[in-house]
Amino acid sequence: MLDLIATNSLVRALVLMVIFAVVLGVVILAANAFLHRQARLARLREIGDDRSTITSGTGSLRSQANDGAWARLAAAVEAAGIDLSDTRADRMSDRMRQAGYTSPAAPRIFTLVRLVLIFVLPVAYLVLDYSTGDPPSFVRAYIVCSILAIIGLYLPNLFVQAKIDRRREEIRNGFPDCLELLIVCVEAGLGLEAAMDRVGREMVRSHPRIAELLSMTTLQLRAGASREEAFRKLGKAADVEEIRSFTTLLIQSDKLGTSITATLRVYAGEMRERRKLRAEEKAHRLPVLISIPLVVCMLPTMIGVLMLPAVIRMVRDVIPAMLQGG
Repeated sequence: MLDLIATNSLVRALVLMVIFAVVLGVVILAANAFLHRQARLARLREIGDDRSTITSGTGSLRSQANDGAWARLAAAVEAAGIDLSDTRADRMSDRMRQAGYTSPAAPRIFTLVRLVLIFVLPVAYLVLDYSTGDPPSFVRAYIVCSILAIIGLYLPNLFVQAKIDRRREEIRNGFPDCLELLIVCVEAGLGLEAAMDRVGREMVRSHPRIAELLSMTTLQLRAGASREEAFRKLGKAADVEEIRSFTTLLIQSDKLGTSITATLRVYAGEMRERRKLRAEEKAHRLPVLISIPLVVCMLPTMIGVLMLPAVIRMVRDVIPAMLQGG
C-alpha cells in the first residue's frame, strides 16, 4: 500500500486530500465547540453582571470593599472621640445619594475626607518647602497654609457637585431612549410595571443610571408599594426635572384613567425636542468657546507674522535713513 502511494501520484494526491479534509473537519469542529463555549460563558457573565447591577446598584466588589474600608476608618475615627455627623445629615445623605454614593456611611466618609484634606494639604506644602533647604517666612507659610486648608475644605464639595451634575446629565440624555422603549413595550401588550422592568434590564449597559432607577421602582411595586408612592420616590431619587414631571404625569394619568400609551407618546415627543434643543444650544456655544484659544494662541502669531516684514524694513531702511538724516 505504501509502495502504491509512493509510486502513484494520483493515489498520493487522493490520500493527501483525505488527510487534509480530516484535519480541516477536526479543526472546524474544535473551533465551533470553542466558540459555542465562549458564547455560553459570555452570556452567563452578562446575566450575572445584569443581576448584580440591578439588585445591588452599588458598583463592583472592589468598590464595595473600598466602601467597607472607608466605613471602618470612619467608625474608628468616631470611636476615638471625633464626631463625623453633619448638622444637616438628611441633606448630606441626599447629596451623596444623588452623586451615586448609596452607602449609609457616605456622609461620614465625606466629612472625614474634608477633615483629612484640611490638614494634609498644608502639611504636604510645609514638608516640600522645608525639604528644599530654604524655609519660608512665617507670614508666607501662614497665608499659603490657610489657602490650602480652605481648598481642602471645599474641594470635596466641588467633586461631589461635579458627580451630581454628571449623573443628572446622563439621566437627562438617556431618558428619551427610555421613553421610546417604554412605548414599544406598552404597545406590545405589557403592563406599566412589566414594561419598566423590561426596559430596566435592557438599558443596563447603555444607560445604567436609568436602569437602576427603573429597577428600584419595579422592586418597590413588587414589594407592595402603591404606584403613586413608587413614582414619587422615583422622581425624588432621580432629582431631574424631566423625570419628576414624568412621574407626576403617570400619577395623574393613573388617577384619571387616561391612556398610558398616548401619555408616553406625547411626553416622549417633548423629551426628544428638549434633547434636540440642548444639542443645538451646545452647538451655538462652540463659536464663543473656540474664540478664546483663537485669540490667545493664534492671534499673536498672526500679528507677528504680518508685522515682521514691516519691522524688518524699518530696522534695515527707515531707521538708518532717519539716523543719517539727523
